[in-house]
Amino acid sequence: MRLKLISCEVLFREMCDACAHSPHQVDLDFLPKGLHDLGGKTMAEKLQEVVDRVPEGIYKAILLGYGLCGNGLDGLSARHTRLVAPRAHDCIALLMGSRERYQTYFESNPGTYYRSTGWLERGKGLQQLTHNTTGFDEPMEMMVQKYGEDNGRYLYEEMTRYRSQYSKLTFIETGLEANGNFIAEAKENGWSFERLPGNLAWLRRMVQGEWAEAEFVVALPGQRIVASYDIGVLKVKA
Repeated sequence: MRLKLISCEVLFREMCDACAHSPHQVDLDFLPKGLHDLGGKTMAEKLQEVVDRVPEGIYKAILLGYGLCGNGLDGLSARHTRLVAPRAHDCIALLMGSRERYQTYFESNPGTYYRSTGWLERGKGLQQLTHNTTGFDEPMEMMVQKYGEDNGRYLYEEMTRYRSQYSKLTFIETGLEANGNFIAEAKENGWSFERLPGNLAWLRRMVQGEWAEAEFVVALPGQRIVASYDIGVLKVKA
């Protein structure tokens, strides 16, 4: 079976590893992390453009390496090839291996930011997926250079205000880490730090074609993937 995978680059290492273990031929297309900065509606429009460029009659399915991601998948239409997406709110749940594990950890660890190798390799900042992250990767000096002394300092302070709401950084280890830079980044913010073992089984099931209804939504040609605003996260609509 030949599959097309369209994924956020934050999951680059994990998706490449999953595809390497898949019995199927998977053609990969990674998109910039910055799509999340555009907001849900614009992100969905950009993803739709990429989906629409996939040629007809070649793939059994187009896989989406994304969670709902601030409604970034809401309204995405399957044209000539079915779309498959995990029922996840974001990539943190995917890296943890299940929505249930993520929810349990989230409730027991308030004020926590989550990171993985992909978040550190694809951007220097500590931006959280569910936030508007425009400009977070830029140091104050760069902001001042761009917008002037007063405006630059003001913008930097506003864009980094989120840090005061968090006190802990949890790094999700998947066994694919390149180095220990994430430890230094956690210490820079004065936050406590925890390593949490990840689980790539969910991602592997996606590229292996194991699309159980409890974990994945499958939209047939002519259908749309939309936010369900319930425990299922996503649903299919005609």
